Amino acid sequence: MLLQRIFAAVMLLACGCLALMAWPYQASFSYEPVGPRAYPLLMLGLMSLALIYMLFRPQPIKHSDDEPPLDRATLIKIGICVALLLVFAGTFEPLGFILSSMLIGIPMARLYGGRWLPGAVIITLMSVGLYLLFDKAMDVPLPLGLLDVLEN
Repeated sequence: MLLQRIFAAVMLLACGCLALMAWPYQASFSYEPVGPRAYPLLMLGLMSLALIYMLFRPQPIKHSDDEPPLDRATLIKIGICVALLLVFAGTFEPLGFILSSMLIGIPMARLYGGRWLPGAVIITLMSVGLYLLFDKAMDVPLPLGLLDVLEN
């Protein structure tokens, strides 16, 4: 339990340092209604609340038999997830949000036991829906990439 509390304290200190670094950030142009510092400060605030709970909770975290073991198959699945997220980061600008989300979402669904056709349909609808939500409803521009010919 002592190690868990030390971990929480160190991570809380790191959150505080990162919040101090993010607080004065101002972009020279505004591409979002709330500005670029709101997201990191919100995430750091939520993470800090969880770490404060971890620091002062009365019981240690105990692992149960219901949790999957950290065996070779699980580690391979985690490695594939990280690789897919790196591919998403690399293809986000050139392919655009919709195509890169589909390119990554369908293999991710298959990795976790989804079937091909329902996975492809749901991922496609979610990619288009999230693009419309962010770009049109919330005014957060996302790249269209190869699909930019569809816009106006």
